[in-house]
Amino acid sequence: MNKPLRRIAIFCGLLVLALLIRDNWLQYVQANALQENTNNRRIAIERYAKPRGDIIVDGKPITGSKKTSGSDFAYKRTYTNGEMWAPVTGYASQAFGATQLESIEDGILTGNDDRLFFRNTLDMLTGKQKQGGNVVTTLNAAAQKAAFEGLGNKKGAVAALDPKTGAILALASTPSYDPSTFAGNSVDSDTKAWAKLQKKNNPDDPMLNRALRQTYPPGSTFKVVTAAAAMEHGLYTDIDAKTDSPLPYTLPDTRTELKNEGNIPCKNATLREALRVSCNTVFGKIGADLGKDKMLETAEKFGFNSQQFVPVRSNASVFPKEMDKPQTALSSIGQFDTNATPLQMAMVASAVANDGRLMEPYMVDKLQAPSLDVIEQHEPKQMSQPLTEENAQKLQDMMKTVVQSGTGRNAQLSGATVGGKTGTAQNGINNSGNPYAWFISFAELGDGSRPVAVAVVVEDSDAARGDISGGGLAAPIARDVMKAIIDSKK
Repeated sequence: MNKPLRRIAIFCGLLVLALLIRDNWLQYVQANALQENTNNRRIAIERYAKPRGDIIVDGKPITGSKKTSGSDFAYKRTYTNGEMWAPVTGYASQAFGATQLESIEDGILTGNDDRLFFRNTLDMLTGKQKQGGNVVTTLNAAAQKAAFEGLGNKKGAVAALDPKTGAILALASTPSYDPSTFAGNSVDSDTKAWAKLQKKNNPDDPMLNRALRQTYPPGSTFKVVTAAAAMEHGLYTDIDAKTDSPLPYTLPDTRTELKNEGNIPCKNATLREALRVSCNTVFGKIGADLGKDKMLETAEKFGFNSQQFVPVRSNASVFPKEMDKPQTALSSIGQFDTNATPLQMAMVASAVANDGRLMEPYMVDKLQAPSLDVIEQHEPKQMSQPLTEENAQKLQDMMKTVVQSGTGRNAQLSGATVGGKTGTAQNGINNSGNPYAWFISFAELGDGSRPVAVAVVVEDSDAARGDISGGGLAAPIARDVMKAIIDSKK
């Protein structure tokens, strides 16, 4: 071979080598980046080329898929009772992506999850279209309906748990939205529907998941945590013995009196009586006597200051880490900088109901292949033990007294014994806004089982300011949710 031909051959060989290197670089190194590139429309076309798998509640799908026309996206998502279930499902939109379960379990729902590889390979060999799997939730449809309808046109949220397992039974947030209204990619309909839901255009912020992503001052419901701290750290052990609680009570290192709501019997009240009538002075002094470190330890065992993943992320509830004595007293009655999500306060009630054991909350029971074979099954896991079984049972008795003869009478339920705690939390500068109405509770059946714990917060309502209370607004909603759970087990 002469010299010019040899040079040409070498050059061509180098070109082929460069092509092979580039090809392998694209296929193996850049594959994920190209696949996830928002400008790669082929990925989106493939995603919507077939129906998505479904999100399942009580054995029935609450989602679906609909054939579209006039678009290279063949199918779009549909939702049954979309407003009611949006805090659970999130949305899957051709134009705006996906959130919550629709996003987290997207691989299963589209059929692209690696765990479906062999199934997809068999389908490819047999010429069968690839299918999406299902996400089976822990939700209870009757409880979700009771929560959603109970909130009605009020702004607020409900979270309900199975204390024994941590399974989420209801997760409602109002106002809500219907994900079906922007599931497509039409500029005329979907984009306009999306724009109307954005906070800048809708101050009620209907797309905010208030059950998981909004924290509120928990008010007097936090006194359950403070009572647990008092018993766990040995400050008080007998719930029917008088406490060292003067009236009036002046916050330590200040001249400021901590007030109670009305003329209630709080002087040296027992723990049971103090919880029954909701004494700020008793629980504020308990917090100050214990000190911030012991209060913080107990609060964090209940889940405060940590995000939860259920698998949707829930914001961390807050019990302040840096406080002086008066701030510790205020934090111990759910004021100052103490803030909690409804899920967090349901976890508090759940831990008490489960004899002191706090289970990790979750709302996906299992993932199914298109064939309905189970490819992942959730196993309940204990998260912590905020209080001993003995102290938990004492606190259960105290919470039952609140409902039997205290501020929580509206939660009484035929056929079950209910334990609960009301809360009316201050809101706004100098308490200028309408208070937040809270109620946390659990239900106990005749056989001693406790199948449900609930937290309800009503952020605002049409009621006059003086008529807003946890017992008046939130307790009836909790009662109806608990009843729905109990009835569904019969």
